[in-house]
Amino acid sequence: MKAIGLISGGLDSILAARIMKDSGIELIALHTSSPFCLCNKRGSSGCVHSAQKAADDLGIRLININVSREIIDIVKKPKYGYGSNMNPCIDCRILLFKKAKEAMSRENASFVITGEVLGQRPMSQKRDIMKLIDRESGLEGLVLRPLSARVMEPTLAEEKGWIDRNKLLAISGRGRKEQISLARSFGVYDYPCPSGGCLLTDPQFSRRLKDLIKYGNIGLNEVNLLKVGRHFRINDKLKLVVGRNEKENQQLLNLASSPDMLFLPPDDIAGPISLARGQIDNESRDFCCRIVSRYYDNHDSGPVKVVYKYFGDSQGKECIISPAVDKEIQDMKV
Repeated sequence: MKAIGLISGGLDSILAARIMKDSGIELIALHTSSPFCLCNKRGSSGCVHSAQKAADDLGIRLININVSREIIDIVKKPKYGYGSNMNPCIDCRILLFKKAKEAMSRENASFVITGEVLGQRPMSQKRDIMKLIDRESGLEGLVLRPLSARVMEPTLAEEKGWIDRNKLLAISGRGRKEQISLARSFGVYDYPCPSGGCLLTDPQFSRRLKDLIKYGNIGLNEVNLLKVGRHFRINDKLKLVVGRNEKENQQLLNLASSPDMLFLPPDDIAGPISLARGQIDNESRDFCCRIVSRYYDNHDSGPVKVVYKYFGDSQGKECIISPAVDKEIQDMKV
């Protein structure tokens, strides 16, 4: 039999796939990537590399589908709401399972397997919620969860005898000792995302995302900008992002677009590159200069020079200004 195996790159999905492969099931791995699905929040390509490595180690083919646009639409207004931060886990799982159903049809597969563990995640892995997700995605009875199968109702794959239910596991709850022990028995030690990675569960990122939803339009560029630098909400129509290191300075340059304004340190001063996005007038521009110069190496020595220009301009203008003090900008931080 052939099945679609949802592979995140995390430990549980690796174990589930290994159990199925050892049971003689032909697996095709499916991974969905988005700007929120990250093993490392400083990265830009999500967990796809971990998923590819897992598929390579298992000797199975990986299909990667980018669902960025669809996830961004879900985040704006999820049907089933958010978790503790900005994580619309139920809606996200439904989308993922819908993609799995499409892959089943394309690949002529008979069912789907996932690494989900009953009770491990408070929002999306409760028994009734799992049933809801299966039903909403059109996969009712077709999703086999090998790690928890024996504490759940039998699926079609078990009822039809495609897989021996006795070879499946009965793991439940939030502990991970059983999975780690099973990994050792399989000789699996390298699993970079053992508990998954989603920026939407990160409190700081969620604050920035709420701010973006409130004041701006959400697009892929705007979401990627949330991952970089120090963020300051100047007013309802303007935000400033200040780089924290050389890598972030380059990322800001890469993310800049018209009509963003860039702020650059002069050649003789070490300081960040910054980006202002939104409607900017002379007053708000000067205040951005004050914030930016606060992070120059010599900001305590008096007025400093800041170079500013609109994205795409070849020449910048200079502003000599006194750096902002912390109490002026503390409430502006996002």
